[in-house]
Amino acid sequence: MKHLFLTMLSTFLISGASYAQTTSLFNGKNLDGWKIYGTEKWYVEDGLLVCESGPDKAYGYLGTEQNYKDFVLTLEFKQNSNGNSGVFIRSTVDGTKVSGWQVEVAPPGKHTGGIYESYGRGWLIKPDPKNEKVLKEGQWNKMKIKVHNAKITSWLNGVKMVDFEDEKIGSGEGGIILQIHSGGDVKVSWKNIKIKTL
Repeated sequence: MKHLFLTMLSTFLISGASYAQTTSLFNGKNLDGWKIYGTEKWYVEDGLLVCESGPDKAYGYLGTEQNYKDFVLTLEFKQNSNGNSGVFIRSTVDGTKVSGWQVEVAPPGKHTGGIYESYGRGWLIKPDPKNEKVLKEGQWNKMKIKVHNAKITSWLNGVKMVDFEDEKIGSGEGGIILQIHSGGDVKVSWKNIKIKTL
C-alpha cells in the first residue's frame, strides 16, 4: 500500500512539474512559431529578435501561431531607437489591424507596462508615474506579464506596474503579439521570450 501511494505521488509530482514547465517562444535562430503581419521588418541578428521600421513606416506585428489563454510571460527588450512597441495578449490581427490588449513598451514617460486596448477603449490603466522611472532607455529591461482569467498584472525590472481586472479581457481569445509602432525610426530588440501556461 505504501509503495502504491509513493508511486502515485511520484506520478503526480512529475505530471505537475511538466504542466508548469516554462518554454521558450523564440529559439534565437529564426522566426519558427511566429507569423509576420504588415511590411515592417522582423529578423534575427546575433541571437536577438529585432523589429525595425520598414519603408511604409506603418504598424507591424509578429504573432505566435499558437493561442495562449492563462500564462506568465517573461521577456527582455532593449529600445535601440524610438522604442515604441508593445506586447499584445489574447489578441488577433486582420491585415495590420489588431484586436486585443497591449502591455505597452514605449519611450520614457509614455507608460511602459500600462494596458491599452487598440481600436477600442484606448488606455485602460497607466502605471503610477513614479514607477515609470524604472525603465532603462537604451539598456535591457525585464518584463513579466501574468494573465489569469480576467486579470492582467505587469512588472518592469521587478517593479509591479499595473494590476487590472476586466470582464472583456477575461473573455478574450488569441495569441501573443509583438508590435512595432507606426511613424518610422523604431527599432527594438527582444530576447529570452519565455512562457509558462497556467
